[in-house]
Amino acid sequence: MAVFSINDIVIKGISCCVPKNKERNIDLDILTKEEIQKFIDVTGVEERRIASKEICTSDLCCESAEKLIKDLNWQKDEIEILVFVSQTGDYILPVSAAILQDRLGLSTNCIAFDVPLGCSGYVYGMSIIAGMMKATGLKKGLLLAGDTISKIVSDKDKSTLPLFGDAGSATAFELNENTGNFLFDLGTDGSGYKTIIVPDGGSRNRINADSLEIKIIEEGISRNSCDLVLDGMDVFGFGISQGPKTVNKLLEKYAIDKEKIDYFIFHQANLMMNKMIAKKLKLPVEKVPYSLQHFGNTSSATIPLTIVSELKDKIENKSSNLLMCGFGVGLSWGTVFVENCKIEVLDLIEL
Repeated sequence: MAVFSINDIVIKGISCCVPKNKERNIDLDILTKEEIQKFIDVTGVEERRIASKEICTSDLCCESAEKLIKDLNWQKDEIEILVFVSQTGDYILPVSAAILQDRLGLSTNCIAFDVPLGCSGYVYGMSIIAGMMKATGLKKGLLLAGDTISKIVSDKDKSTLPLFGDAGSATAFELNENTGNFLFDLGTDGSGYKTIIVPDGGSRNRINADSLEIKIIEEGISRNSCDLVLDGMDVFGFGISQGPKTVNKLLEKYAIDKEKIDYFIFHQANLMMNKMIAKKLKLPVEKVPYSLQHFGNTSSATIPLTIVSELKDKIENKSSNLLMCGFGVGLSWGTVFVENCKIEVLDLIEL
């Protein structure tokens, strides 16, 4: 049972970067005005930030990391581990973490690797970096998480185009004895792997002449085999079922008083889905912040982006109890409770 704790690690700061370019859903021409308004009402996504061809996820994360390192007054040679969580790395190989280690000017003694997870990736990434730091005694680490999903979404697919935006984040962790405590619940159900998938481009289905052929799936949905496929109904059912389960499992396992949690930060997948999860958990509206109206679903960046855009003034350098929960592609899920954390939250960066 993947319910466990990691102590003596603290979050020192969080930074996020989004592209300057905004795309309003109301301006899209793949849906009628009535259809797009219904989409906005259900998903909550009014606008998204879209990266240009020149900007990759690593660029957004690099900007976030540079600003965070500077604001924390960290020395770059003190950073001993860098974990990059993303499904949209620069290349199939090498790992983007290695490129980021060099771009950021970190020591060659720094551990650096990629984790190709999406919606649950931020929480998984926290467990990985905190676990390695605790086990090895590494003093300082960076978790870089984000995606530029717009690069793998068809502009002729009404089921995905209005939903996804681009963002990158950086979270700083520090080994600090007798102060930090993370409580995790992680899980996977790979039987649903086809629910959110890019069919071609990996080793299972190599890119071929047919991969780039745009095919009409149904009215309003055309894509090729290198574009993202999303089964919205299955994702919705999974989210409203598994979201409350993972949160309740963690609360019950560690006898956490729900009333003492200041904020519940959920992966920003869909407004209706998240509201149903909050309702099932009987959470006060004021404790469940949303950022998807301005940024859409930014994959592994949604949790840190929500903290930066919605909670900066409420939690920065204050003692807060936070519960974070991500769920989706894999299918997978992850929930973490962080008690009495004091986090430096930087202003949102635009690139």
